[in-house]
Amino acid sequence: MCILQAALNIALRLYLTDLNNQTKETHQLQNETDKLQRRLSEPEKTKQQDWTFFNTSMYFISTGEKSWSESRQDCRKRGADLVTVNSREEQDFIEKFRRDQRAWIGLTDSETEGAWKWVDGSALTTKFWEHEEPNSNAGNEDCVITGYKSDPVNNWADFPCNDRFVWICEKSIN
Repeated sequence: MCILQAALNIALRLYLTDLNNQTKETHQLQNETDKLQRRLSEPEKTKQQDWTFFNTSMYFISTGEKSWSESRQDCRKRGADLVTVNSREEQDFIEKFRRDQRAWIGLTDSETEGAWKWVDGSALTTKFWEHEEPNSNAGNEDCVITGYKSDPVNNWADFPCNDRFVWICEKSIN
């Protein structure tokens, strides 16, 4: 009888331990599922707020016009920054997205003349300058727009940062 009782106790403990582990795993899986649901619904929520999805980022284009620094400040309030164009595919997307408007992008040489950097601090490697740009033609042209002249790809130009244009924000969803 004692042996039977001991065996039942061991079996019951093993069962309860296994049940407890399964409950913990279920809670962990539920937490992971909830996190994934929130991440998956983020692009949809963002889309509803006038953002557009492309590759692994969301993009917003303003309806009003501001200076480059005011535009960047607006992007930051939205949890984003001015767009950083890293590929020909992204440039093609931006060209369709900007709807024939000149728009600020996140490129500047305001720290050192001629040393173009993106707002994330990275150096300019992929370039889509319009012919004879950048040129600092008006003197102090340290900020960049896309949509200058008619070339559908190579249409960046440097402009004075206080000029007013629409702007494009980018937010990574990674």
